[in-house]
Amino acid sequence: MINHIYQLVSPGVFSIEYASTDLADKVILRPQFMALCHADQRYFLGQRSQDVLRKKLPMALIHECCGRVLQDPTGTFAPGARVVAIPNSPQSPDPIISENYRRDSRFLSSGYDGFMREYIDLPADRLVSCDGVPDHIAAITEFVSVTVQAARRFDRLAHARRDRVGIWGDGSMAFVLACTLRSIFPQIELHVVGKNARKLSMFSFVGATHFADDLPQGFSVDHAFECAGGEGSYYAIDDIIRTIEPQGSVILLGVSENKVAINTRDVLEKGLTLAGSSRSGREDFVEAIRLMGDPAVQNRLNRIISIDDPVCQMGDIERVFRTDLNTPFKTVFEWRM
Repeated sequence: MINHIYQLVSPGVFSIEYASTDLADKVILRPQFMALCHADQRYFLGQRSQDVLRKKLPMALIHECCGRVLQDPTGTFAPGARVVAIPNSPQSPDPIISENYRRDSRFLSSGYDGFMREYIDLPADRLVSCDGVPDHIAAITEFVSVTVQAARRFDRLAHARRDRVGIWGDGSMAFVLACTLRSIFPQIELHVVGKNARKLSMFSFVGATHFADDLPQGFSVDHAFECAGGEGSYYAIDDIIRTIEPQGSVILLGVSENKVAINTRDVLEKGLTLAGSSRSGREDFVEAIRLMGDPAVQNRLNRIISIDDPVCQMGDIERVFRTDLNTPFKTVFEWRM
């Protein structure tokens, strides 16, 4: 079967690649809804280093999508089944290292073609049923699964005193993380620290919100998550180290292209644990779908989703990337290519 693959060939420029798709042992699905990520934008805008761009382009973008199964030779899914696709593909088993941290794992839309294709071919274990979750919400399952991975790492690392947990950042990632933590650990009092009043007002379901430059005197948390990313990572991590209680755990999710200075003296004196959390695996997807089946979670996620017009032709691809630059929310669009 000849497949149409819509690749980014250079920053801002897309082209069609025609490739043969093997139907023998993989599930074939038609992508229907997709979501944009900051990682996609960094490639589109050419904000990665020239060395990285030369190595990875041309490449189809997008690693967040849901679709319908066309055929499945393994018999795992019936034709027409609604599924979400897992972009992470481990090449070998490992009893210790999670699939999203293995050196041999291949991540689609990061060195390998992502989901901007006419058809997607994947092993059955890279798909998860999304029945009960609306399409536009199912499209961001990968995004939610990243916060599930962070919550699971927190649960393994953090000591039992979990009365107050802080989230530094007020963007979409921080919002979804708050949704996830609220669902998995309802007993924890969540405090969100950010800079934007409008964004902070959306966190109505947490214990309290605070402006980063106006934290209450004596403010402290038992553990913390950093979701600021970029240049804001430095200030967020510095605030966390200053306000966190001794032996607290800090889960780092924010991505920065530049190195970030860390106050190691206080890290040592307080005996803090700093852990990175990135991407996700199948277990995280399954749990994300379970959480997203809750109508209350769906209502919250709807607050940070911006549905763009359908992508029906080549020019629409660039349009949706440009439009996304001007929205503070998570852009989702129907894929009709």
